[in-house]
This record gives sequence, structure tokens and C-alpha cells, in this order.
Amino acid sequence: MNHDAYHDSFIRDVLESEGVIAVVGLSANPARASHEVFLDMKRRGFAVVGVNPGLAGQEIDGAPVYAHLADVPGPIAIVNVFRNSQDAASTVDEALALAPLPHAIWLQLGVRNDAAAARAEAKGVKIVMDRCIKVEIARLGVRPR
Repeated sequence: MNHDAYHDSFIRDVLESEGVIAVVGLSANPARASHEVFLDMKRRGFAVVGVNPGLAGQEIDGAPVYAHLADVPGPIAIVNVFRNSQDAASTVDEALALAPLPHAIWLQLGVRNDAAAARAEAKGVKIVMDRCIKVEIARLGVRPR
């Protein structure tokens, strides 16, 4: 797949996945993008959980935070990654070890790892890179299912 440009139908299909969006790298700091995006999705009605070992066991705006993706109870629809491009690879691999597999992995704006994307696609998991999920939700008017 060409990850330089995505069709709106592809983005919409990813965003309309039923289930939980796990925000990896969630920060408790309201000034951080991960915190802002997390709260925006939650307020729009999406089911969100945080993943951050330093915040595990806490809640942010009433939503739980877990240490690892494997700790999240139940299936994850989208793994939304707030880590740098190099570190995103280990998060993609952690997501690909889940059963069932997530529908999609979303690497936030400025984050791209083509090798990790190829591993995800080889397992049938959709991947979006270098896009802000909050911006795309608003732009396409996507609502949770």
C-alpha cells in the first residue's frame, strides 16, 4: 500500500471499526497531544483506554490506563500510537501479538515506520501512518458505532 496518501474510504473504514481505541503513549499532561486527542475521542463517544506503564492503574477522565496492550481486557479495534518512529516498531509488534488482532494500527502525525507497516499488512492489519486521528475523525465526520 502507498502510505504517502490514503483514500478517504480507507481512513473511514479504519475509523469506523467497532470497539476500543487503545492510545499508546497516553500522557497525563493536558498540554500533550496524546492527552488532547484521547479526551477528544472520549468526548465524541469513542471507547478509549490508555496504555502507559507509568500511569497503569490510573484513570484519565474516567477511562482506565493499562501498562501494556496485552493488559487491555477484550479486543482492541485500533491501536493509536504516540511514540517516535523508531519506537513505534515495538508497539506494532506488541499489537501483532494480540489475539484477536486489532483491525488497525494508527501512527500519529510525524510517525512513520515502513518496516513495521509491512509486518502489520502481512498479517492483514490495516495501518495508517503520519496522520492525526483526531483531525481525520473531525474531517470525515466519523462517529462511533
